[in-house]
Amino acid sequence: MGFFEKIKAGLTRTKENIGHSFDSLFAGELDDDFYDDLEETLILSDMGAETAMSAVERLREKTKAEKIRDTEGARACLRGILAEMLQVGDPTLRLDTTPSVLLFIGVNGVGKTTTIGKLGARMKGEGKRVLLAAADTFRAAAADQLEIWSQRSGVDLVRQHEGADPAAVVFDALTAAKARSSDVVLIDTAGRLHNKQNLMNELNKISRVVDRELPGSSRETLLVLDATTGQNGLIQAKQFSEAAGVTGIVLTKLDGSAKGGIVIAIAQELQVPVKFIGVGEGIDDLMPFEAEAFAKALVGGQQDETGISE
Repeated sequence: MGFFEKIKAGLTRTKENIGHSFDSLFAGELDDDFYDDLEETLILSDMGAETAMSAVERLREKTKAEKIRDTEGARACLRGILAEMLQVGDPTLRLDTTPSVLLFIGVNGVGKTTTIGKLGARMKGEGKRVLLAAADTFRAAAADQLEIWSQRSGVDLVRQHEGADPAAVVFDALTAAKARSSDVVLIDTAGRLHNKQNLMNELNKISRVVDRELPGSSRETLLVLDATTGQNGLIQAKQFSEAAGVTGIVLTKLDGSAKGGIVIAIAQELQVPVKFIGVGEGIDDLMPFEAEAFAKALVGGQQDETGISE
């Protein structure tokens, strides 16, 4: 199953939530009521009022400029507009050095540790030498969970005892990565820090260790969010973005959400690219993000089955 098919399946609940509205809208006329109803439908998808208003205004301007009078043509335009709104940066991971470092942040319960395990397995399958660092030492289950993933996928793991200094775990992991010629180090961090200052202090300490041990290395700070939390996830994203230099978003549990429009809201609000999305429980259901395929799967239309735009 390709990306488009998995995205389409993953957006089933969103389509059930707003699909009837979309189908009714695009079966009607391009008048003021159409644009008002479209804006409401996009807001229902959890795109957020500001982002939905912007998308609809751009659609008004484009259909007018290109003299588009049929609703299917408007639907194709909307797909293109939403895809553009999602393209706010490079969705690919920067892995230019050996080793490169991926730091994962996010609150407990969003699927952060599972995401690290799945991505580690994916990278191992691509031929990379992967090392996992269990720097979430506040939650014993996090390290245990990572250990299961490391055994399942055959990648290395560095961990310490519960309550250990997370920066010390990172130091050990980077030392091991250099000794073992690892290609990439995936670092899990605690999701239960009491305030933004604690979060900043912890991440700054880890960052200083990386700077000292791997100067000039490629580094990503990936914020893991749960799609089912909708606008609450956006609030989390803003807080973490202020506390840490987030370079990309991983959106999990999209298949369980009726609010798939949150992907566009997050990209627009933070101007940070979505790099991976989770559309199921399987190890292959964490997928690199593709803006055009996502927009096509969300909006649908005559080319819904193929994913090929007009």
